[in-house]
Amino acid sequence: MSKRTTIQDIAEKAGYSKAAVSFAFNDPSKISKEAHDRILATARELGYIPDPMARNFSRGRHMALGFLLPQMLQESLQNPYTQSVIRGIGEVCQEHGYMLTLIPPLHSSVSEAVKNATVDGLMTMGFVLSGKVRSILRIRRMPVVSIDGEADDDDVHSVSIDDEKAAELQLRKVLEKGHRRIAIIALPDDAYESSSIAGRRRKGYGNALSAFSIPPESIIVSSAKATFRSGMETAGRILDASSPTCFVTMSDAVAIGVMSEIRRRGLTVGDDISVMGFDGIEDSGFPCYGLSTIAQSGEEKGIRSAELLFMMIDGKEAPSSIIIPYEYREGTTLKEVKA
Repeated sequence: MSKRTTIQDIAEKAGYSKAAVSFAFNDPSKISKEAHDRILATARELGYIPDPMARNFSRGRHMALGFLLPQMLQESLQNPYTQSVIRGIGEVCQEHGYMLTLIPPLHSSVSEAVKNATVDGLMTMGFVLSGKVRSILRIRRMPVVSIDGEADDDDVHSVSIDDEKAAELQLRKVLEKGHRRIAIIALPDDAYESSSIAGRRRKGYGNALSAFSIPPESIIVSSAKATFRSGMETAGRILDASSPTCFVTMSDAVAIGVMSEIRRRGLTVGDDISVMGFDGIEDSGFPCYGLSTIAQSGEEKGIRSAELLFMMIDGKEAPSSIIIPYEYREGTTLKEVKA
């Protein structure tokens, strides 16, 4: 096996110092154009490939952002909404010449994952960071942006919609159609370490029920991971035990699973049982079969969160929170309740 070419080899052959060779790759402004061109030509001649770890160390950066996933990797990537967020982040990373590292939840070892992550900043999605993780982030002086979370006094910035008002609108649309036997399938409260998004949306549901003078205990409430399979299985358990006229979900992926279970039982979505989603994943090209939903842009969230994180990494003044728009999208899966 041939010996790997080093910057010492390049320096000797090109007739420059090791420092000049290092500048040629990392900070060309510190040497002349003639020196820069000669050093690079020599490097090509010797087949030299810079060590990315050493190069990033000299810059004082890892040249990567970390994204703490809300579920295990295989589950997260089953959700088109999460995929669209990742696409948005990836687009901005590519513009900045950065890599994107996906970090799945490991429950008890989340703090270890954060401690060992070779990234310059972190993005979370839909949960609140524990005190132990916050302590590690403070020690590492690592900036954090929470997607679907909340900004706080510990320099955690956020990009989100107004989840409480969006959920209130979602349930109001259902109640306006006359539905009272309603099954809500929420996001799990124990997603990652603790959930914030599910709590805000539950509060919005409570506001809608109060406006219609409906006791919360009359509503069926369950939870499911944001996947098609989990939605289908949860709907099956609910339908085995009760007969709701409408399912309200916190995820389009879950809603599509619910629709599949309804059809599997020989029933018609909309006419027999209505379904209401949340996310608007049809915008990402995912077939939703006329799903009525609250639409938000996962890709815009990813773009805005990555842009915000780069502002923090570069030491620029950055807004503590960014609120993006949402809208109710009428489909064919939510209809007036039958008398």
